[in-house]
Amino acid sequence: MCQALLPRAEKTGRAMALEIMIPNGAIRNLIREDKVHQIYSMMQTGQDKYGMQTFNQALATLYHKRQITLETAMARSSNTDELKELIDRGSGLNTNNGNKQHPSPYAQGRPIGTRPSVK
Repeated sequence: MCQALLPRAEKTGRAMALEIMIPNGAIRNLIREDKVHQIYSMMQTGQDKYGMQTFNQALATLYHKRQITLETAMARSSNTDELKELIDRGSGLNTNNGNKQHPSPYAQGRPIGTRPSVK
């Protein structure tokens, strides 16, 4: 997990952008086989299934929710071309797996400070 606090569009407070990687079997295998360069694309595709998200996906989501400005999103992105594409496509918004409960316990809504129940 990586996070950044960004100034809100309405100039009061901060919005949190999170990059989340869940160390599932596929991620562990990529690390074991020294294919670290493939982890980013695994995070991109693992958004709905595992609750993973890249920093650009988080920035696009915050922009679409009007919590941050386009200028803030672009200034914090390490890949502005990809971010622009995500924003133009309307991507980045996690659809929560069709409003079903997410399979990852770490992607469930819960009060701040509580840990997920892992079975």
